[in-house]
Amino acid sequence: MHDGTTQQDMYDVIIVGGGHAGCEAALASARMGHRTMLITLNLDTIALMPCNPSVGGPAKGHVVREIDALGGEMGRNTDRTSIQIRMLNERKGPAVQVPRAQCDKKLYALSMKSVLETTPGLNIKQGSVSGLLLEPLHRQAGHEQVATTLSHTPSAANEALTSQGRLKIVGITTASGREYRARAVVLTTGTFLRGRIISGHFTTPAGRAGEAPSTELPAMLGELSFPLMRLKTGTPPRIDARTIDFSQTELQPGSPTPLFFSHERIDAAIYDPLNTYPQPDQRYSWRRQMACYLVHTTPETHTIIRDNLDRSPMFNGQIEGVGPRYCPSIEDKIHRFASKESHQLFLEPEGWRTNEVYVQGASTSLPEDVQWRMIRSIPALRNAELMRTGYAVEYDAVPPSEITAWLESKRVAGLFLAGQINGTSGYEEAAGQGIIAGINAALYCRRLSIPLLGNTANHSLLTSTLESSSGRLENTIAKLVDSIRQCNPLVLPRHLAYIGVMTGDLTSMDHREPYRLMTSRAEYRLLLRSDNADQRLTPIGRALGLISDERYANLLRKQEIIASALKRLEDGVVTKAVGARLAAAGYEPPEAGRHTTMLEYVRRQTTPHTAVSVLLPNLDLDDPVVEEAIEQTEVTAKYAGYIVKQEAEIARTHRLEDRAIPPDFPFSELASLKTEAKEKLSRFSPATIGQASRIAGVTPADIAVLLVHLKRLGGES
Repeated sequence: MHDGTTQQDMYDVIIVGGGHAGCEAALASARMGHRTMLITLNLDTIALMPCNPSVGGPAKGHVVREIDALGGEMGRNTDRTSIQIRMLNERKGPAVQVPRAQCDKKLYALSMKSVLETTPGLNIKQGSVSGLLLEPLHRQAGHEQVATTLSHTPSAANEALTSQGRLKIVGITTASGREYRARAVVLTTGTFLRGRIISGHFTTPAGRAGEAPSTELPAMLGELSFPLMRLKTGTPPRIDARTIDFSQTELQPGSPTPLFFSHERIDAAIYDPLNTYPQPDQRYSWRRQMACYLVHTTPETHTIIRDNLDRSPMFNGQIEGVGPRYCPSIEDKIHRFASKESHQLFLEPEGWRTNEVYVQGASTSLPEDVQWRMIRSIPALRNAELMRTGYAVEYDAVPPSEITAWLESKRVAGLFLAGQINGTSGYEEAAGQGIIAGINAALYCRRLSIPLLGNTANHSLLTSTLESSSGRLENTIAKLVDSIRQCNPLVLPRHLAYIGVMTGDLTSMDHREPYRLMTSRAEYRLLLRSDNADQRLTPIGRALGLISDERYANLLRKQEIIASALKRLEDGVVTKAVGARLAAAGYEPPEAGRHTTMLEYVRRQTTPHTAVSVLLPNLDLDDPVVEEAIEQTEVTAKYAGYIVKQEAEIARTHRLEDRAIPPDFPFSELASLKTEAKEKLSRFSPATIGQASRIAGVTPADIAVLLVHLKRLGGES
């Protein structure tokens, strides 16, 4: 009788986990033409939003725009399923302005699952991964690699690590005993590695409420000598909208003007919201949206929490893991900011047709009775009914010093890690790592087959993309495209993407708590705006085969409009006739008789981007491509001096940033290095001087020592 094992069980890439990292990794690999499988514990929870069903916000929204610019799915899926979208930080500069959307929780997951199921070359399976199939990594004649599969024992793994060198991945095993072979595997396990949820005195093994954790896979990682750290995250209670006194809340409406995450501007699926929720007047709105609602904690709330800190697992020692500093629990906020009289809480509906409301800002693991009293101490929630109680979840993660800048394990070739397993927090951070891991897993497969590759059509596409790159990013983009052509790993530099900032931080710093991306972490954030993500990254997505012809053509057209508009503004003068046009359109013209160029007028802080269409009347703002181009034209004109300054800083640091360090560089043998620098450099194994300079504990003097020794190595070679 046939056991079901066939050639169909052979894949290029296998993704373990169906969360936000797993979805992006699977789609990237499959869309790049590689036979891909995604295996997850429960097909019904693919792309689940177990915490807040929202996407975006500072830095996080930048990442979503970058994922979309590379050809990923999170931005498109958010646009399809959002119940509200708004622009944050509109009163601040363009570097920190970013969209944030509230999504329909169920619709988001269903929509993403549909995308996965209809993607050619992608198989989806339900199952529990219990082990990794490994072989010693060594090369034989040509491109072939021959070895014997290792048994899953510590002695076998240790023997391979010592006698055969580094291991390579060749597949996975499931709890049911099935084996699936693959050239590359991406682990996106979220909070499921030895996950445990805690609420007051109650605790149970779980990756999420009602879902069993993974215990065999973390044991396997331990056998391979992966160090594991214990981290913690949490979620707030959900309340019944029918028990909220909305008259005592502050309405938070969506954007009054069209706003999208995806550069494709995908329309949302619109439903009639339940009558439970009061809504603003939307007769003249661009689309129907649901409101969110603002409330505040009270002194009574704080007293209830303080009086029960001894019952909080966060404070009584029940929780071992370290929680995110920048997304603390409500009890942690009350304790750390004792002088603060009130904290904001946002009441956010979880979908069009549900009464379940998420209490943003109230993440907690306090006992259930305390949660009831805490919620009911807020005036608008005096009669609130809890539908679900909040809880904490702690889980195992792999220190990111174990991965390279392209998210591949340093111990096991072909094994990639993405998402919370790397010690990050947040859907967006996970998805950003997911698309990079999926891309690099696919490129890894191509490197294994380099002698077999002779695809001139692909080479032509890459050359075309390279020649089309223009502007201030031309050099960086050209180098990355050329590197992709050679199937080298994709590493986005810090000055090109927030994703690059994140991966750089992860692989060059010690992390004792979940990592959260913030705009303050980016040195060149004026260059990494959410509005120009496509200009920075779409040529790279195009080179990878993730961007369509139509979308790339729109990018080139937009770049042409921006270049032409800037030239016309620089050459143009605000004449009396132009001033009259401005006044007629409601804009304040320059002083009469004063010579003012159009560029000078646009650079005024009071001049909005819409005034550009008055200065250059042949521009049609009803065309989405033109509108986006004019918005970026205005930003470029206004902040040209600052942009030039940041570009000059990048140029100054470029030589050191890209100065390569050999993979086997003997840091521990350099007597001139401090002991701490030797330890940190040996552990992180930075690939460049730029990465080495950002490692905590490595001083400028240590960098100078490295440069001297690298120069000597270069002279000897």
